[in-house]
Formats: sequence, C-alpha cells, structure tokens
Amino acid sequence: MSKVSSKRQITLPVEQCRQVGIEPGDDVRVFVADGHITIVKKTPGAARGILKQVKGKTSISEQESRQSALG
Repeated sequence: MSKVSSKRQITLPVEQCRQVGIEPGDDVRVFVADGHITIVKKTPGAARGILKQVKGKTSISEQESRQSALG
C-alpha cells in the first residue's frame, strides 16, 4: 500500500508501474473526477490525428471565432 508523504508525494508500487509501462523519469498526467485520482502515462504522439476529421468553417473570420470561443 502507498502512503502520501508530507510533501504530498506518492510512491507507486513497482509491479503496478511495470504493468502499465511507467519507468522512472516518465511524464504522467493526473486527473481528478468523481472523487478519484487517475494517473496516466503520457505517450508521445498519442493524440496525433485526433482532429483530422474536424473541418473548420472558412466563412468565419478570426475575430468571430475568438468572440465565439469567449462566449
């Protein structure tokens, strides 16, 4: 079982790290949702191509786009 240090650090069990491929020095992302913490190893290129299906509206100016994004 892991404990939280006074600096809020957590040591991950070696076997669990091996199971998910986390090595010393790897970057991870930490998410909080519904009272649970999830740790995910960052994988280079994981999001590559994720927006290739999205088509922009060329009829909207940059100013209109900014206004829309700002609400």
